Amino acid sequence: MLKPPFPAAAPIQRVQKNLLAVPERRLLNWLCSVLPGWVTPDLLTAAGVLGAIMTFVGYAASGFSVAWLWLAIVGYVVQWFGDSLDGSLARFRRIERPSYGYFIDHSCDGLVTLLILGGMGCSPFVRIDVAMLTVTGYLLLSIHSYLAARVMGEFKLSYGIGGPTELRFVLIGLTLAMMASGTRHEPIPGISGYDMFVGGVGALFVLIFIVQTLVTGRRLLEAEPGNPL
Repeated sequence: MLKPPFPAAAPIQRVQKNLLAVPERRLLNWLCSVLPGWVTPDLLTAAGVLGAIMTFVGYAASGFSVAWLWLAIVGYVVQWFGDSLDGSLARFRRIERPSYGYFIDHSCDGLVTLLILGGMGCSPFVRIDVAMLTVTGYLLLSIHSYLAARVMGEFKLSYGIGGPTELRFVLIGLTLAMMASGTRHEPIPGISGYDMFVGGVGALFVLIFIVQTLVTGRRLLEAEPGNPL
């Protein structure tokens, strides 16, 4: 069977300037050097999705007992391990599949985001509509990254000093706070402190998306042939 004539993926520059980028890269390089041969990038991608499922179950079951939140925290660690190492291992072993890897990895990222925040919305701590607002904000930022990779050849993995790893630490801290409180407190009727925090993060995502869209649009306009500016 003839393969479809898919064009080769254009080289993309990864832009990552978050606070933990350098020590995390050292750790990932070491892990890549010690992983056994049977561990493949595809297996790590699947592990990342499994970690998100664990986090979903941990949050969703926390209405029965806050002890389930430990599963959510372990899920974050498993998700980081799989998501951070799949591409790193492929590059370390020089077995990159740029088009396939880009498509599968970031398709799974969307599913992972929905699982984690959807699970949080199914917990007794965060309202589902607030969780879905944050899903929307995160996916908007993802859309910006994918579009920028296409039109500028830059794939942003961080904004300012924050990136996916820092966000995981924030979410783990939030989960520990849920365990410590053990219940939903509503300083405003119908709205808990967790709602305000998660919703605030979602609103920040939307704001960053708007600002980055304006900045990138300006850069593209200035670089466009025949630009009158």
